[in-house]
Amino acid sequence: MATLDPLTMKDWQIAEAAEEQMRPLDQLAEQLGLAPGELLPYGEKLAKLDYAKIMHRLHDAPNGRYIDVTAITPTPLGEGKTTTTIGLVQGLGRLGKRVVGCIRQPSGGPTFNIKGSAAGGGLSQCIPMGPFSIRLTGDIDSVTNANNLAMVALTARMQHERNYDDDRLARLGLRRLNINPDNVQLKWAIDFCAQALRHITIGKGGKMDGVEMESGAQISVSSEVMAILAVSTSLADLRRRMAKIIVAYDKNGNSVTTADLEVDGAMTAWMVDAVNPNLVQTLEGQPIFVHAGPFANISIGQSSVIADVLAAKLSDYVVTESGFGADIGYEKFWNLKCRLSGLKPHAVVIVATIRALKMHGGGPAVKPGALLPQVYKTENLELLEKGCENLIAHIEIVQKSGVRPIVCLNAFHTDSPAELALVRKIAEQHGAEAALSDHWLRGGAGAIELAEKVLDVTRQEPHFRYLYDLQMPVKERIERLAATIYGAKGVTYTDKALAKIRSIDADPNLRGLGICMAKTHLSLSHDPDWKGRPTGWELPIQDVMVYGGAGYVVPIAGDIKLMPGTGSNPAYRRIDVDVNTGKIQGLF
Repeated sequence: MATLDPLTMKDWQIAEAAEEQMRPLDQLAEQLGLAPGELLPYGEKLAKLDYAKIMHRLHDAPNGRYIDVTAITPTPLGEGKTTTTIGLVQGLGRLGKRVVGCIRQPSGGPTFNIKGSAAGGGLSQCIPMGPFSIRLTGDIDSVTNANNLAMVALTARMQHERNYDDDRLARLGLRRLNINPDNVQLKWAIDFCAQALRHITIGKGGKMDGVEMESGAQISVSSEVMAILAVSTSLADLRRRMAKIIVAYDKNGNSVTTADLEVDGAMTAWMVDAVNPNLVQTLEGQPIFVHAGPFANISIGQSSVIADVLAAKLSDYVVTESGFGADIGYEKFWNLKCRLSGLKPHAVVIVATIRALKMHGGGPAVKPGALLPQVYKTENLELLEKGCENLIAHIEIVQKSGVRPIVCLNAFHTDSPAELALVRKIAEQHGAEAALSDHWLRGGAGAIELAEKVLDVTRQEPHFRYLYDLQMPVKERIERLAATIYGAKGVTYTDKALAKIRSIDADPNLRGLGICMAKTHLSLSHDPDWKGRPTGWELPIQDVMVYGGAGYVVPIAGDIKLMPGTGSNPAYRRIDVDVNTGKIQGLF
């Protein structure tokens, strides 16, 4: 590792150099204690794990200690949550611990847009970076195709019902579903940031070209199929959930599901291979499970339940990551994912950076692609202390779950000793542990203090508790989230949202679904411009979606998009391929 210098090399250059010394797959299999046939190679550098075989063998094995990595409210640049997750895995590995990391598969949207890949960075990243960042073993392609097959089934059925009488439908073994073209819930899926596809009209032409109606596309990782991959506990569970996806409503207001369209089995056929987690490795050779990739601002924001459960059986320590800040990612981990997996966290790491805290203290806007303002590179204790109100809010969120948080100060070379000391002091004053980590610069060696803090905290059993009971009315649970997690003084609802909430509470098939809030990740509130710890505001619920297969209700807070947009200086302008080696270059 001495030859890999993150100060002079780009992430893709580090990854390319490190890949020359990657651990062979059979060594990773031996490290994990896999039996013959449990590793499913995809070429020389990637593999899947046969979940069913491994769990059948290790069903009664004890679970390892469970650590979640979350963050404060980030800047648009991100604060290094994945880098910290990988750094912590490397640090625990340096301390001789059997450890596995669990992260999400990156979406093509951010990879080719502004944010870039999600492989970590510096000397704390996973490899092979190119395949990890682009396609991997095809899981997102499977999600996209399964989703779009449901849309094909829907639109074909609508056309045939328009063109055929009841007798002809009956001869085909079909009943008339009377789908309302103005009340279609599902969208097409594409895994890019394609704002031009948010609102489209389909079915234009003649009677054989479909039913003309308003439609649209969402990014694949926000689709319910991706959410189902993340929350399923087995292939059988995935198959059961696939049948419950609400595609549309009929003209009487009754739901039309994938099972009604008789497409649920075929959709599952696309997902048979995708149900098995993918295996990559850190720069230092620890195993990383990559599985599912739902966004956290518009979906559940977690790697899969299957990956975490598998990792818990195969290691003594599992480090998993939740998307964005504790108000979004950790809250969904806590109240949704942990219910499904049966696992409870022994420690929670909150990643914080000096630059983000200064922004929350009133610093100038941080914009991707723009030079970082000088205030973020020079000492300013007053701005920093004010911004720590955001950190305190996230500490309190984690504490509400009964788990003691560890604040990881993800260090940058521009941070002054006085600034780092101030954040550590404030974190400890509010009941959190604190650790400095420069894993980006030094890999596992830079994460030793963080790893030791995690080991200390995980020696104690947490007093883990959920925020709400699933039988509480939907409105009460939304208002509890708004008040106790986001800090809102109240909640407002559109008439459409209230009508849907009443319908959900009255339906015995939907009562008891979890709450998966869709809101901005750039603020504790619904407004991305409100930084720090906003007070005196109300959370506006514009609409409510039902993800019947995934098993949760999705309230839409503020102006949140299911399809992000591509910026003016996207990453794809710099990504290319070395035609002599076939290696992907320019990823970041």
